[in-house]
Amino acid sequence: MKGLINHDDIAKVLLSEEQIKQRILELGAELRRDYANVEGEIVLICILKGAVMFFADLARAMDLNLQMEFMGISSYGNERRTSGIVRITKDIDTSITGKHVIIAEDILDSGLTLSYLVKMLEGRGPNSVRIVAFAIKDIPGHTPAIQPDYVGTHVPNEFIVGYGLDYAERYRNLPYIGVLKPGVYTK
Repeated sequence: MKGLINHDDIAKVLLSEEQIKQRILELGAELRRDYANVEGEIVLICILKGAVMFFADLARAMDLNLQMEFMGISSYGNERRTSGIVRITKDIDTSITGKHVIIAEDILDSGLTLSYLVKMLEGRGPNSVRIVAFAIKDIPGHTPAIQPDYVGTHVPNEFIVGYGLDYAERYRNLPYIGVLKPGVYTK
């Protein structure tokens, strides 16, 4: 696993770097509009590791006075499908009681992990909890367990990488979102 990213591993690009930037600016404007006059503090929570790129870009695009927190949550382990067992790998460092919480998530597929997280955070007494997901995976015949309040884009039910999304901790730093060739993850 040395050297340069093998862009030949990508079957097709779904969203270019420019398309991502434009959509983040639009999401930031929506959040700025909705939160500009709220009473109380705003806490933007990044769900590690996948949402890091999205979180950083979104925080700048929101142009709001906010706290930034990080949370690690896993239900996948090293698998491609959720195990159904949710584990907190890193909790936030501040109290959210009486604050407005915005969760920045990279991609929503089953929604089970995020649903668990929202219930857990709501139990900590925030004024509100909202979800902004960069992408929703469109899975035929499936409705996610939770719906985000803000959505960047929809992606097909394929193996998506780039812009924080990974396969085996690789491809996160691609500046675009693409579909990974099946031969890469079925080896």
